[in-house]
Amino acid sequence: MNKKISLLCAAKINLSLDVTGKRPDGYHTLDSIFQTVSVYDKLEIAVADGKGITLECNIASVPCDEKNLAYRAAQAFSEISGLNAEINIRLEKQIPSGAGMGGGSADAAGVLYALNLLTGEKYSNQELRKIGLTLGADVPFLLLGGTARTQGIGEILTPLETLPALPLVILKGTESISTPAAYKAIDSLESPVHPDTRAMLYAVQHQDLNLLYQNCSNLFEDVTDCQDVVRAKKVLLDYGAECAVMTGSGAAVFGIFKNSETAEACAEALKTDFAFVQACETVGQAFRILELSQEG
Repeated sequence: MNKKISLLCAAKINLSLDVTGKRPDGYHTLDSIFQTVSVYDKLEIAVADGKGITLECNIASVPCDEKNLAYRAAQAFSEISGLNAEINIRLEKQIPSGAGMGGGSADAAGVLYALNLLTGEKYSNQELRKIGLTLGADVPFLLLGGTARTQGIGEILTPLETLPALPLVILKGTESISTPAAYKAIDSLESPVHPDTRAMLYAVQHQDLNLLYQNCSNLFEDVTDCQDVVRAKKVLLDYGAECAVMTGSGAAVFGIFKNSETAEACAEALKTDFAFVQACETVGQAFRILELSQEG
């Protein structure tokens, strides 16, 4: 057996993000509109006779053992499927860490998707999403891709109308935000102003982009004092973004533009002002297969 695949795994943004409650087990429930974007990590996975998992990454600070979600995804798939093989994973990171863009979850989703293909597609996407939820709350959506409403702790997914390719610029500074601290701060809010998820759903369903711009919102912005976020929102709006919103619990900020030329000019102008600057667009798929070979 000698099978290989190379694929790109999309990051996500939250067009809107609301925290709706806290369960007895301590997990918070969300109501959010997730969207995949054309910022990708690249995975190369080879499956051969033998046993064991190896992972290497182009960034030295990224762990290459059980601390890495891609590694754990390979473990989980092997255990559940009974796959007895040597799995070699090479990971090229482009999605920034600590950004709220689901980078580690995208890698885990990519490994599950790739191993499922290489072993004959034993599982439906829905079955893969159940495995993914054991790895992280964002993994199920990053197996689905496109535009979707995500509720609960990430397990309730409702696919929505695919949006047109919206031009974006995504910025992230050097600061990061503690997700547990952010949730704790939200718990202490006395009168939070919740995003209007119903209006966002209507905007997506009817492809009403002006309504969408008006309702992009993130409750976590109410509890962040990250100056990189404040600065990113301001400069994106100054450069003509229709809206500028933090994604996830931070600390990346996306701006939606009316045309790609304006977005690219913005990214070019800001390319040295932030640690991560990228013009991109919304995309309807979680993965792009670059190469697939199945021999033996």
